[in-house]
Amino acid sequence: MRDTAARRSRPARRARALGAALLVTAVVGSAAAAPAAAAGGSSVRLPVLPSKLAPDDPCTAGSTQRATAVPWEQAGLQLNRAWQVTAGEGVTVGVVDTGVSTSAPALKGRVTAGGDAGTDCVGHGTFVAGLVAAAAQDGVRFTGVAHRARVLAARGSDTKGTTSADRVAAGIQTAVAGGADVVTVSAALPGDSAALRSALALAAKKDVLVVAAAVPDLPDQPGSKDLPPRDFYPAASKGVLSVLDLDVQGKRPVGSFTTESADLAAPGDGVVGIGPAKDGHYIGSGASLAAGFVAGTAALVRSVHPELSAAATARLLRSSAYPADVPRLDPYAAVTAVLTRADSGGAGVRAETAGAPVRMPEDKAAGPIRRAMWPAAAGFGAIVAVVWLGLVIPRGRRLGWRPTRGGAPRAAESEN
Repeated sequence: MRDTAARRSRPARRARALGAALLVTAVVGSAAAAPAAAAGGSSVRLPVLPSKLAPDDPCTAGSTQRATAVPWEQAGLQLNRAWQVTAGEGVTVGVVDTGVSTSAPALKGRVTAGGDAGTDCVGHGTFVAGLVAAAAQDGVRFTGVAHRARVLAARGSDTKGTTSADRVAAGIQTAVAGGADVVTVSAALPGDSAALRSALALAAKKDVLVVAAAVPDLPDQPGSKDLPPRDFYPAASKGVLSVLDLDVQGKRPVGSFTTESADLAAPGDGVVGIGPAKDGHYIGSGASLAAGFVAGTAALVRSVHPELSAAATARLLRSSAYPADVPRLDPYAAVTAVLTRADSGGAGVRAETAGAPVRMPEDKAAGPIRRAMWPAAAGFGAIVAVVWLGLVIPRGRRLGWRPTRGGAPRAAESEN
């Protein structure tokens, strides 16, 4: 996570969030900013969410500013289409972070806390939980990916957001023991540990899908170039779905940490989410938030395909993603993908189905990128038809449909 010495006063972070939010009519300001009308009078200023607090910082207050426009990330993921299939009913998502506030209005009645994780001084865990499962509210267009799923809060840091391998491992174990079907981990640690390996082994044994930020959130002072690629944990561990963040243009934020082992990419730069109190919204950035979108989509998949194992769910998310250097999350394609095994609904098929390939339906889930290829294919077909009608057929008739020999055409033999 970002070291917040990265507090809300950081101009670099504000400028990055502002660039993304302007494209969706949300103008970003400081945490203390008052509402401000933009051109057209429909925009508001949203405070920037910290991911960590200094020891003497007060807890994050609830935002009074509400996002009334559809966030760019929600529109780009085509969540309205995915919700025609499922909204995550019957699935529990564990959030290993700074805690999840049980008093957050958009999550009311759907958060179970492990230990003291029902409070969230920083607000980051509540923000991630909102990306996963925030319910729709009157006058607000922001909604969590799996807004009918339940949340299991597990603390993976101290109360001010400082993480460690032992804390993250304990959080994963808490989420798994609490019955989570999917677990999202916001921390990206520089090294592996025996405690992390043990926690992930427990998740695998219990058939729980673990999703994790592939890299830490932005460094305190982002540079002009990306940092050298390297692996972070638990994202780089076997069996974990590793996620990178993208901005509104589908690119990695400048100055980000990088890795060559990520499985998926999702929105994570200048995204809208909820706070630990009140019903207002914040702007946040980082791979930890992108992991929240993937975890929410995993909840959609496990809701519509409860027979799939965690490993098969991860494969479906990867195979249904938009093709790119790092495949881009596509929730609608994931929930409408057609499994090749007709018996996948059996009660004891999880281990068997884990090896089943997944194919995409050509008519529904192709998505804009795949559909865009059809005009080019049609044009190529038309060219082939013209060449065939104008050149191949007349020449064939002249030659009596006989092959040429030695580069010269053979004369057609006369019929007797």
